[in-house]
Amino acid sequence: MVLHAPVVAAPLSQISQPRYRRAVFAWALGALAACGFQPLHLWVLTLLGVGGLAWLVMRAETRREAAWLGWLWGWGHFTVALNWIATAFTYQAKMPAALGWIAVVGLSAYLALYPALATAAAWGLRRAGAAFAPGLAAAWIVGEWLRGWVFTGFPWDPLGVALLGGFAHPGLAGLAPWLGTYALSGLMVLMAAGIVVQTGVVARAIAAVAVVAAHVLAGWISPAPMPASALPVTVVQPGIAQSELDDPALFEAHDTRILRLSLPLVPGRRRLVLWPEAGLADYLRDGYPAWVYAETTWAGDPQAMRARIAMALGRNALLLTGAVDPVMASPLRIGAVRNVVTALDDHGRIVGGYAKAHLVPYGEYLPMRVWLGPLGLARLVPGDIDYLPGPGPRTLDLGVYGKAGVQICYEIVFPGAVVDAAHRPDYIMNPTSDGWFGSWGPPQHLAQARLRAIEEGLPVLRPTTSGISAVIDPRGVVLQSIPRGPAGRIDLAVPQALPPTAFARLGNLLSLGWAALLVAVALVMARRRGRARLPKK
Repeated sequence: MVLHAPVVAAPLSQISQPRYRRAVFAWALGALAACGFQPLHLWVLTLLGVGGLAWLVMRAETRREAAWLGWLWGWGHFTVALNWIATAFTYQAKMPAALGWIAVVGLSAYLALYPALATAAAWGLRRAGAAFAPGLAAAWIVGEWLRGWVFTGFPWDPLGVALLGGFAHPGLAGLAPWLGTYALSGLMVLMAAGIVVQTGVVARAIAAVAVVAAHVLAGWISPAPMPASALPVTVVQPGIAQSELDDPALFEAHDTRILRLSLPLVPGRRRLVLWPEAGLADYLRDGYPAWVYAETTWAGDPQAMRARIAMALGRNALLLTGAVDPVMASPLRIGAVRNVVTALDDHGRIVGGYAKAHLVPYGEYLPMRVWLGPLGLARLVPGDIDYLPGPGPRTLDLGVYGKAGVQICYEIVFPGAVVDAAHRPDYIMNPTSDGWFGSWGPPQHLAQARLRAIEEGLPVLRPTTSGISAVIDPRGVVLQSIPRGPAGRIDLAVPQALPPTAFARLGNLLSLGWAALLVAVALVMARRRGRARLPKK
């Protein structure tokens, strides 16, 4: 009688083969690279993770294998970096929380296509020596740019954000005005792959020391203080937990708290007051049917609410607050809503506003609702009514209170899409309610707001419901902040804006220009290497 090994033994033995080991290694390197983002900010691990990917791709036997390794790397990378998305499901009673991790893994599998495109494109230079590094960097820039707009885009956590320094200094991210975020990511790839392509242990060690030294040195340099404008600002964080935000029984308590936090320090002094997204549960505009106001604090009387706000803020104050404006489908039904910022003067009059343009898929609307709704899927935050998008970046001319650019919450993560270039603002207001982003999301969100400040040369003023609120100067320095959780306020003068940066003038064309230059450099280096290897006659 002949005994055969169990059938399961064959696949188990295959796992130990080099191809499968490389696959697991690629996934782990991607996960490692995500540790360079906030809140861990272990940027050296990003350098190691990207360098490891470059090493694997240079040894891939086919372009298909290079793409596969890039996809696995991206899958591990985004699964760790976007773990905060799973938290959102804990606030939606209509779907089990366990679906959160399925969503993270599924979204990460899609986003991993962009690193796969980059590694597949760069694979052709694998035997071109040092030319591989600029080739991979150029491909990565284009990949991140595509990720920023394909299917409405999801540019969260570009590699370049790992180059940010601490709150007091921008680090190597201070190069963003001349590179743009996507080319800043290319710089990270260029440094990491540049170490790998060196021949010899000594050369690689020298390259690694040079890269680390450059980042550390940039992190030690604190820029000189920026001059402040003559406009005082009060940034209010009411400290409202996400679990309490939509509870009608607490609306009056929330209103009372935010008004108390907004009282003037010097009565009659001119100042700008900023409240977060979802800062008010009340509808501030007139003209809706009485039943629409039924669950608001001042049922049926928005004028009374506006008067109450104006009285609390005092004379010469102007408020910019997050709010919601219903869009009526009929006198008996709200068809949709808009996520807005509304400007109120010291008489309680509405003097301007902005509607959020870049909405959060599954957060503010359910894509393909006709098909996904019947399957039991819903938005990740309470509510069944979808939001409508606004027209895009706008500048609110508020007279003596300056020109305000407004980017609500998620909108701030889109490089090149946060400012009306034809009407450059004096500052960007970035109200947010990102308590449903878990513990990793808010610090990552703040880091990307800092990148927008650096790119555009504009201060970013950031009120949030539960943290992290901050005043950021146009070099990305956090002048003052309130951590996650507690209520509080920041009283400062708005930092002065810098002149328009190269990125402010060119937008993402600047990053794509750097990608084109890197491609040219890679081709020239590859051609020279090819000539050098030809046999002499």
